[in-house]
Amino acid sequence: MSEEFPARLGPVDRRRLLALMLAAGVSLPAAAQRATADGEALRNPLLWALAWQQTAAEFEALCYQAYCLARLRVDQALAAHGSGDRPLAIITDIDNTVLHANSYWAYLASEDRDFFDDAIWDDWVPENLMTPVPGALDFLRDCTDKGVAVFYVTSRDQGERTFDYALGQLQALAFPQADAEHLYVFRDTSDKTPARQEIAARYDVAVLLGDNLNDFRRDYYVADVAERKALMRRDRDEWGAKFILLPNPTDGHWVRAIFGESEPAATDANRRRLKSAATRGAWDGRS
Repeated sequence: MSEEFPARLGPVDRRRLLALMLAAGVSLPAAAQRATADGEALRNPLLWALAWQQTAAEFEALCYQAYCLARLRVDQALAAHGSGDRPLAIITDIDNTVLHANSYWAYLASEDRDFFDDAIWDDWVPENLMTPVPGALDFLRDCTDKGVAVFYVTSRDQGERTFDYALGQLQALAFPQADAEHLYVFRDTSDKTPARQEIAARYDVAVLLGDNLNDFRRDYYVADVAERKALMRRDRDEWGAKFILLPNPTDGHWVRAIFGESEPAATDANRRRLKSAATRGAWDGRS
């Protein structure tokens, strides 16, 4: 078969021919192989989420909105704070809450990877390429100026230097109160409850910030979509009051509710599971 053969057909017929050839085990011409590979790469489900996160003004607006609301809640807490009360504090997650990993995700997409890759993440973190989430620096500096303690709580594991990497990233971007006293790093678990309890024993916590409901309560660490939503509705009066949520369309424990784990393997079975999740309640195409 010549290299040009598929190109002489219309796009629909060409796709059908290529599909039949693949099903029959027929070797494709080089040009057809490239076209097939390119088509598969362009169907990467991460692309929509990343394009929105990287380019949408709405994404930045949601970040600014979250931090404007957080500032309002802190100011309200300060206004109600008495001279004999415990000092005020805020607790914030780090990744996708105050720091963004845009170049990591862009790299995955450029390499046609469609699932989180832990090994690449561990290589990327020490490169110190994080950027501030819109609104985060201004808010945390404002808290510091007003005498409110800022605590950073994260779950990461890049070996023995994990804490140093996290602290170095915050300091390199001039985040306030970025020191050993105000940073908690959990390497062996995603459960941040001990940090929240320890801080709450010494401070009145005005707000908590995160991109994951598990940053608010451990209850949300469940592997069931319906159960997780039911828990969220139970706490509906606290969204925007005690807990401020940042947008994250790429990773988090919402992924665990679909796959049963937070970092699922890049397998066809998991891709089918992702499609099933994306098409819940789909229209059947009939009028």
